[in-house]
Amino acid sequence: MRGIFFGNSYYFCKNVLMIMERKKFVVIMAAGSGSRMGASRPKQFLEIGGRMILQRTMEIFLEACPDISVVTVLPEDFISFWREHCLEQNFICPQIIVPGGITRFHSVRNALSRIPDGAIVAVHDGVRPLVSSALVGSMFSMAETVPALVPVIPCIDTLKVLKNDGGELRTVEGAVADRSVLYAAQTPQVFHSEVLKQAYSLPYDTSFTDDASVVQAYGKSLSYTMGERLNIKITTQEDLLLADAVLALKNRD
Repeated sequence: MRGIFFGNSYYFCKNVLMIMERKKFVVIMAAGSGSRMGASRPKQFLEIGGRMILQRTMEIFLEACPDISVVTVLPEDFISFWREHCLEQNFICPQIIVPGGITRFHSVRNALSRIPDGAIVAVHDGVRPLVSSALVGSMFSMAETVPALVPVIPCIDTLKVLKNDGGELRTVEGAVADRSVLYAAQTPQVFHSEVLKQAYSLPYDTSFTDDASVVQAYGKSLSYTMGERLNIKITTQEDLLLADAVLALKNRD
Protein backbone atom coordinates (compact mmCIF):
# COMPACT_ATOMS: atom_id res chain seq x y z
CA MET A 1 0.00 0.00 0.00
CA ARG A 2 1.51 3.32 -1.11
CA GLY A 3 1.21 6.43 1.03
CA ILE A 4 1.57 10.17 0.50
CA PHE A 5 2.42 12.53 3.34
CA PHE A 6 0.90 16.02 3.47
CA GLY A 7 1.66 18.08 6.59
CA ASN A 8 0.18 16.26 9.58
CA SER A 9 -1.98 13.92 7.50
CA TYR A 10 -1.15 10.63 5.81
CA TYR A 11 -3.12 9.42 2.80
CA PHE A 12 -3.05 5.79 1.69
CA CYS A 13 -3.73 5.51 -2.02
CA LYS A 14 -5.74 2.32 -2.29
CA ASN A 15 -9.44 2.17 -3.15
CA VAL A 16 -9.62 5.90 -2.31
CA LEU A 17 -8.87 5.11 1.38
CA MET A 18 -7.75 8.11 3.39
CA ILE A 19 -6.59 7.93 7.00
CA MET A 20 -6.20 11.26 8.77
CA GLU A 21 -5.24 11.96 12.34
CA ARG A 22 -8.02 13.83 14.10
CA LYS A 23 -7.29 17.20 15.70
CA LYS A 24 -7.35 17.07 19.50
CA PHE A 25 -9.48 19.30 21.74
CA VAL A 26 -10.08 19.38 25.47
CA VAL A 27 -13.06 21.02 27.14
CA ILE A 28 -12.07 21.98 30.68
CA MET A 29 -15.22 22.18 32.80
CA ALA A 30 -14.63 24.91 35.39
CA ALA A 31 -17.98 26.70 35.61
CA GLY A 32 -19.02 25.44 39.05
CA SER A 33 -19.57 27.67 42.05
CA GLY A 34 -17.86 25.30 44.49
CA SER A 35 -20.38 25.92 47.26
CA ARG A 36 -19.50 22.69 49.11
CA MET A 37 -15.91 23.88 49.55
CA GLY A 38 -17.03 26.87 51.61
CA ALA A 39 -14.21 29.03 50.23
CA SER A 40 -14.25 32.69 49.21
CA ARG A 41 -14.02 31.78 45.51
CA PRO A 42 -14.83 28.69 43.40
CA LYS A 43 -12.56 25.73 44.09
CA GLN A 44 -11.04 25.68 40.58
CA PHE A 45 -9.38 28.99 41.48
CA LEU A 46 -7.86 27.78 44.76
CA GLU A 47 -4.22 26.73 44.95
CA ILE A 48 -2.53 23.40 45.59
CA GLY A 49 1.22 23.09 45.68
CA GLY A 50 1.57 26.83 45.01
CA ARG A 51 -0.40 26.90 41.74
CA MET A 52 -4.05 27.34 40.88
CA ILE A 53 -5.97 24.08 40.46
CA LEU A 54 -7.31 25.05 37.03
CA GLN A 55 -3.83 25.91 35.79
CA ARG A 56 -2.43 22.58 37.00
CA THR A 57 -5.24 20.73 35.24
CA MET A 58 -4.53 22.46 31.92
CA GLU A 59 -0.79 21.84 32.22
CA ILE A 60 -1.37 18.08 32.27
CA PHE A 61 -3.16 18.18 28.91
CA LEU A 62 -0.54 20.49 27.40
CA GLU A 63 2.17 18.07 28.55
CA ALA A 64 0.37 15.05 27.11
CA CYS A 65 -0.61 16.71 23.81
CA PRO A 66 1.34 19.93 23.14
CA ASP A 67 -0.74 20.70 20.03
CA ILE A 68 -4.10 20.35 21.79
CA SER A 69 -6.74 23.08 21.52
CA VAL A 70 -8.24 24.14 24.84
CA VAL A 71 -11.82 25.28 25.44
CA THR A 72 -12.30 26.56 28.99
CA VAL A 73 -15.80 26.82 30.47
CA LEU A 74 -15.92 29.37 33.30
CA PRO A 75 -18.43 31.21 35.48
CA GLU A 76 -19.10 34.44 33.63
CA ASP A 77 -18.19 36.52 36.69
CA PHE A 78 -14.70 34.96 36.80
CA ILE A 79 -13.66 35.20 33.14
CA SER A 80 -11.74 38.45 33.66
CA PHE A 81 -10.21 37.07 36.86
CA TRP A 82 -8.87 34.01 35.01
CA ARG A 83 -7.49 36.06 32.12
CA GLU A 84 -5.66 38.33 34.55
CA HIS A 85 -4.24 35.31 36.39
CA CYS A 86 -2.85 33.84 33.16
CA LEU A 87 -1.15 37.17 32.37
CA GLU A 88 0.28 37.59 35.88
CA GLN A 89 1.63 34.03 35.97
CA ASN A 90 2.88 34.16 32.36
CA PHE A 91 0.79 31.05 31.80
CA ILE A 92 0.83 30.71 28.03
CA CYS A 93 -2.14 28.62 27.00
CA PRO A 94 -4.10 29.81 23.97
CA GLN A 95 -7.69 28.95 24.79
CA ILE A 96 -11.26 29.63 23.85
CA ILE A 97 -13.18 30.82 26.91
CA VAL A 98 -16.88 29.98 27.06
CA PRO A 99 -19.35 31.07 29.76
CA GLY A 100 -21.07 28.27 31.65
CA GLY A 101 -24.76 27.45 31.37
CA ILE A 102 -27.45 26.80 33.95
CA THR A 103 -26.34 23.15 34.33
CA ARG A 104 -23.25 21.14 33.42
CA PHE A 105 -25.16 19.80 30.40
CA HIS A 106 -25.75 23.30 29.07
CA SER A 107 -22.15 24.29 29.77
CA VAL A 108 -20.82 21.38 27.71
CA ARG A 109 -23.26 22.20 24.93
CA ASN A 110 -21.94 25.79 24.90
CA ALA A 111 -18.39 24.50 24.54
CA LEU A 112 -19.23 22.02 21.78
CA SER A 113 -20.46 24.86 19.60
CA ARG A 114 -16.79 25.87 19.28
CA ILE A 115 -15.51 22.42 18.24
CA PRO A 116 -15.63 21.09 14.66
CA ASP A 117 -16.73 17.66 13.50
CA GLY A 118 -13.94 15.22 12.69
CA ALA A 119 -11.98 15.95 15.87
CA ILE A 120 -11.33 14.08 19.10
CA VAL A 121 -12.61 15.92 22.15
CA ALA A 122 -11.90 15.17 25.80
CA VAL A 123 -14.21 16.61 28.45
CA HIS A 124 -12.47 16.93 31.81
CA ASP A 125 -13.37 18.34 35.21
CA GLY A 126 -11.23 21.38 35.92
CA VAL A 127 -10.90 20.22 39.53
CA ARG A 128 -9.24 16.89 38.68
CA PRO A 129 -5.63 18.16 38.63
CA LEU A 130 -4.01 14.83 39.58
CA VAL A 131 -4.81 12.85 36.44
CA SER A 132 -1.57 11.71 34.82
CA SER A 133 -0.40 12.90 31.42
CA ALA A 134 0.23 9.20 30.62
CA LEU A 135 -3.48 8.38 30.99
CA VAL A 136 -4.47 11.44 28.96
CA GLY A 137 -2.06 10.50 26.16
CA SER A 138 -3.11 6.87 26.06
CA MET A 139 -6.81 7.77 25.96
CA PHE A 140 -6.31 10.11 23.01
CA SER A 141 -4.43 7.33 21.21
CA MET A 142 -7.20 4.80 21.88
CA ALA A 143 -9.85 7.31 20.84
CA GLU A 144 -8.53 7.40 17.26
CA THR A 145 -10.51 4.20 16.68
CA VAL A 146 -12.93 4.26 19.65
CA PRO A 147 -15.71 6.88 19.38
CA ALA A 148 -16.64 7.03 23.09
CA LEU A 149 -14.10 6.18 25.81
CA VAL A 150 -14.63 6.43 29.58
CA PRO A 151 -12.08 5.84 32.38
CA VAL A 152 -13.43 3.86 35.33
CA ILE A 153 -12.14 2.41 38.58
CA PRO A 154 -13.64 -0.53 40.49
CA CYS A 155 -15.53 0.17 43.70
CA ILE A 156 -13.50 -1.20 46.62
CA ASP A 157 -15.81 -0.37 49.54
CA THR A 158 -18.69 -2.46 50.82
CA LEU A 159 -21.81 -0.71 49.54
CA LYS A 160 -25.17 -0.34 51.29
CA VAL A 161 -28.48 0.52 49.61
CA LEU A 162 -30.20 3.01 51.93
CA LYS A 163 -32.98 5.56 51.82
CA ASN A 164 -33.17 8.84 53.69
CA ASP A 165 -36.35 8.75 55.75
CA GLY A 166 -36.79 12.20 57.29
CA GLY A 167 -33.07 12.51 58.01
CA GLU A 168 -32.69 8.93 59.24
CA LEU A 169 -30.95 6.39 57.02
CA ARG A 170 -32.86 3.13 56.63
CA THR A 171 -32.14 -0.15 54.86
CA VAL A 172 -33.91 -0.77 51.55
CA GLU A 173 -35.09 -4.33 52.14
CA GLY A 174 -34.12 -6.82 49.45
CA ALA A 175 -31.80 -4.40 47.64
CA VAL A 176 -28.21 -5.57 47.33
CA ALA A 177 -25.32 -3.68 45.72
CA ASP A 178 -23.05 -6.15 43.94
CA ARG A 179 -19.64 -4.51 44.27
CA SER A 180 -18.10 -6.85 41.67
CA VAL A 181 -20.00 -5.12 38.84
CA LEU A 182 -19.86 -1.53 40.13
CA TYR A 183 -17.31 0.96 38.80
CA ALA A 184 -16.90 4.69 39.34
CA ALA A 185 -16.62 6.84 36.21
CA GLN A 186 -13.96 9.54 35.96
CA THR A 187 -12.86 12.16 33.46
CA PRO A 188 -11.43 12.82 30.94
CA GLN A 189 -14.11 11.18 28.85
CA VAL A 190 -13.00 11.19 25.22
CA PHE A 191 -15.19 11.15 22.12
CA HIS A 192 -15.26 11.66 18.39
CA SER A 193 -16.58 15.19 18.31
CA GLU A 194 -19.41 14.48 15.87
CA VAL A 195 -20.72 11.72 18.18
CA LEU A 196 -20.69 13.98 21.25
CA LYS A 197 -22.23 16.92 19.41
CA GLN A 198 -25.05 14.75 18.06
CA ALA A 199 -25.71 13.38 21.56
CA TYR A 200 -25.91 16.89 23.00
CA SER A 201 -28.72 17.70 20.58
CA LEU A 202 -30.95 15.75 22.98
CA PRO A 203 -33.17 17.77 25.34
CA TYR A 204 -31.80 18.08 28.86
CA ASP A 205 -32.63 15.32 31.33
CA THR A 206 -31.75 15.14 35.03
CA SER A 207 -30.32 11.64 34.43
CA PHE A 208 -27.43 13.21 32.47
CA THR A 209 -24.76 13.14 35.18
CA ASP A 210 -21.79 13.01 32.81
CA ASP A 211 -21.03 13.04 29.08
CA ALA A 212 -21.09 9.26 28.84
CA SER A 213 -24.69 9.19 30.09
CA VAL A 214 -25.69 11.66 27.35
CA VAL A 215 -23.97 9.60 24.64
CA GLN A 216 -25.53 6.39 25.96
CA ALA A 217 -29.00 7.98 25.97
CA TYR A 218 -28.42 8.91 22.32
CA GLY A 219 -27.96 5.21 21.58
CA LYS A 220 -24.20 5.03 21.13
CA SER A 221 -22.07 2.33 22.73
CA LEU A 222 -19.38 3.19 25.26
CA SER A 223 -15.90 1.72 25.64
CA TYR A 224 -14.01 1.70 28.93
CA THR A 225 -10.45 1.87 30.16
CA MET A 226 -8.99 1.70 33.65
CA GLY A 227 -8.72 5.09 35.33
CA GLU A 228 -6.50 6.12 38.22
CA ARG A 229 -7.23 5.94 41.93
CA LEU A 230 -5.57 9.35 42.54
CA ASN A 231 -7.57 11.06 39.80
CA ILE A 232 -9.85 12.57 42.44
CA LYS A 233 -12.34 15.37 41.95
CA ILE A 234 -11.60 18.12 44.45
CA THR A 235 -14.91 18.97 46.10
CA THR A 236 -14.28 19.42 49.84
CA GLN A 237 -11.58 20.80 52.13
CA GLU A 238 -10.48 17.20 52.79
CA ASP A 239 -9.96 16.66 49.04
CA LEU A 240 -7.86 19.82 48.95
CA LEU A 241 -5.63 18.55 51.75
CA LEU A 242 -5.27 15.16 50.05
CA ALA A 243 -4.30 16.75 46.72
CA ASP A 244 -1.69 18.91 48.46
CA ALA A 245 -0.23 15.83 50.17
CA VAL A 246 -0.08 13.86 46.90
CA LEU A 247 1.71 16.72 45.12
CA ALA A 248 4.19 17.04 48.00
CA LEU A 249 5.04 13.34 47.71
CA LYS A 250 5.40 13.58 43.92
CA ASN A 251 7.73 16.55 44.23
CA ARG A 252 9.85 14.66 46.75
CA ASP A 253 10.43 11.75 44.35
